[in-house]
Amino acid sequence: MNASLSARDLFDQLRDRLGLRQLAGQRGDSRVLEAVETVARRPSLAGYLNIIYPNKVQILGTEELAWLDGLDSRLRWETIEKLMQYRPLALVISKDQICPEDLRRAAEESDTPLWTSPKRGHELLNHIQYYLARELAPRVTLHGVFMEIYSIGVLITGESGSGKSELALELVTRGHRLVADDAPEFTQIAPDVLDGTCPELLQDLLELRGLGVLNIRQMFGDTAVKRNKYLRLIVHLSRPNTEPGTESDGMHRLTGDLGVRQVLDLDVPMITLPVMPGRNLAVLTEAATRTHILRAKGVDPAAAFMARHSHFLERGDRDGS
Repeated sequence: MNASLSARDLFDQLRDRLGLRQLAGQRGDSRVLEAVETVARRPSLAGYLNIIYPNKVQILGTEELAWLDGLDSRLRWETIEKLMQYRPLALVISKDQICPEDLRRAAEESDTPLWTSPKRGHELLNHIQYYLARELAPRVTLHGVFMEIYSIGVLITGESGSGKSELALELVTRGHRLVADDAPEFTQIAPDVLDGTCPELLQDLLELRGLGVLNIRQMFGDTAVKRNKYLRLIVHLSRPNTEPGTESDGMHRLTGDLGVRQVLDLDVPMITLPVMPGRNLAVLTEAATRTHILRAKGVDPAAAFMARHSHFLERGDRDGS
């Protein structure tokens, strides 16, 4: 389902921060901005008054109102009429400037929300653009447990019953933090950033078979939970296939079972950990996270070992000759 936002939602969310007041067009509060409207379109989500490429939220500062005042009566009327025909989500006048009566009347007749704010134009632009970009960004819900481990966001995935929640509980007891259990939501807030959060209904909760629902915040304190985190690594728990002929190749013994998983438009590094009796998955997950951090810094133990091995072979060949 595409994300969407109504004019009323935008007004209510930013009213206190921007000091918004409604001047006209209250019947247009139900106007909705769909996320799909922001894809492959030249108009931006928010910007200063633009008649050629109209923004979804049009900001009228001192210069824009002065430009309107400089038009002759006929061109001014045509410009305001064209502005309303584009059906913007809202018009916002900065610095509590006096609203021209013809603009107010046109907004009321066309049911176009018209607001005013004491903030300067660039402040309005920054806040509205940032809020709209986050609210309408692509998002997806994944099945797993999202944790903060060694300061990076790690999503633990696996089949039902593979021990994801038990592993998360042990990681919490070892000082790491829970972001979301079962259904974390990920939003692509930048071309290379996925921000993971917890649905409000599941906030602070972790469900374990046999124990039911646990409130991690109440059990371990405020430091045991985190509101959001950027996704950097996926740890996938899998049951190994023990049938003959299904052994993993020897390279996995050196590099680990590495791969990637596409989340929205991004390839997220993934490491697969076999679940077997006697394995300490918490220690293995911590080690996988530390190794990922080292690789991000350009340190690859497997590559270093293979280079050392090649060096020994070359030295042996020279000594033998």
